[in-house]
Amino acid sequence: MSGSFSLAVRKFVEQAKGNMDEVKRSVVLQLASAIVERSPVGDPNNWVSKPPPGYVGGHFRANWQIALDRPASGILNEIDAQGIATKNRLTAEVESIYAGSVAHITNNLPYGPRLEFEAWSSQAPQGMVRITVAEFQTMVDNAVKEVTSK
Repeated sequence: MSGSFSLAVRKFVEQAKGNMDEVKRSVVLQLASAIVERSPVGDPNNWVSKPPPGYVGGHFRANWQIALDRPASGILNEIDAQGIATKNRLTAEVESIYAGSVAHITNNLPYGPRLEFEAWSSQAPQGMVRITVAEFQTMVDNAVKEVTSK
C-alpha cells in the first residue's frame, strides 16, 4: 500500500513540476509577444529628419530576444515589421525555460530606452514594456487556468 501511495505522490509532484514549467513558458511568451506587438515600427513619413539611406522599419521589433539566466548581449541583424518571424523565434527560445530559471526579455538596440521612456514614438508614447508588465498578473492567472484545465 505504501508503495502505491509513494508512486501517486511522485506522479503528483512530477505533474506539478511540469505544470509550473508550462505556466512559466506561457507567461514569458505572452509577455514577449505583447511587447513585440507594441513595439513601434519606424515610418520615415512621420520623422522630422530624413531617414538613413535604405532605411526599412522593423529592426527594433525584430530585436526582442529571450535568454535564460542572463540577458542576451547581441544585436540581431534582422527586420520584421509585422513581428511574425520574431514571435516565432521567441516561441522557440522559450522552450529552454523552466520554473526555477530566470528568463530575460531583452532588446539591445541603443534607442530602446528612448522608445520606452521618452515618448520617442507616437506609436508607443507610453512605452511597450511598462504597459505589458502591468498585465503580468492577468497573464499568470490565464496561464494557470489554461494549464490546469488540461
